Amino acid sequence: MKTAIITGITGQDGSYLAEFLLAKGYKVVGVVRRSSTTPYERIAHLVDKVELVSADLLDQTSLTDVVHDFAPDEIYNLAAQSFVQASWSQPVLTGEFTALGVTRMLEAMKKAAPKARFYQASSSEMFGKVHESPQKETTPFYPRSPYGVAKVYGHWITVNYRESFGLYAVSGILFNHESPRRGLEFVTRKVTDAAARIKLGKADKVALGNLEARRDWGFAGDYVEAMWLMLQQPEPDDYVISTGETRTVRELCELAFNRVGLDYRKHVVQDPKFFRPAEVDLLVGDCAKAVKKFGWRPKVTFKGLVEMMVDADLERHRTGR
Repeated sequence: MKTAIITGITGQDGSYLAEFLLAKGYKVVGVVRRSSTTPYERIAHLVDKVELVSADLLDQTSLTDVVHDFAPDEIYNLAAQSFVQASWSQPVLTGEFTALGVTRMLEAMKKAAPKARFYQASSSEMFGKVHESPQKETTPFYPRSPYGVAKVYGHWITVNYRESFGLYAVSGILFNHESPRRGLEFVTRKVTDAAARIKLGKADKVALGNLEARRDWGFAGDYVEAMWLMLQQPEPDDYVISTGETRTVRELCELAFNRVGLDYRKHVVQDPKFFRPAEVDLLVGDCAKAVKKFGWRPKVTFKGLVEMMVDADLERHRTGR
């Protein structure tokens, strides 16, 4: 039985990855921050199937101890301060978690399990003010937020540890990936939740920022398979994971509200406070390398993704969960 450590197991990607690895027969160890509450909503159905241990990306000793104690075959570093908007109000904390946290995990692996395989969750936000479209592994980075900057650091420190110490360490440059488990602060979930609440008479309007921003949106459940596939390759490398299709926030709104029989134009309003200080207008990825190397392709369409999310939010509000 292989053992995998997942930081960020209580998040969207962590919960889907845990399900995926359990189905493959892994022992799954989830790293969680010590807290007086237990925010395990996304993994409530998995708590008796995984082992949860306390450690913190801000604390080197706790990370090294976990890696030493469990001697993992694979380490997936998914934990981060991952909300772009929040990175503007908490730039230093974002750097500590999202940038230096990667170094601490790599140090823990180098000291306690140097033969393990390491996955770093990189981000399309690293491309920011894009130099070319679509973006691929060789596209220069130009991040436009403290989050994007921190992710660039995490990406390059992973490359450095791979090249300097011979570690099997890869970065997955994942474009936006969503699901019913996405946090309500993210625009996709904000829209699908609003469509459900408005349909059920619990709200009338939703305020959004730039409706013309374009993103490459896929399904998180598809993307965690790509993470795993990267760690099964003979040699470590970095890969863009994306759908290759770009959609506007306006299209997202239209699909979501159509799903519940409403016209988004009657319910969506723009609010300047939701515009970013430095906007990222267009992100679209080229995943040809991943297709060629290990045959990964997204399965869920954008329309299917939005409808899945709206349906889940409708069910949640109807049942009061």
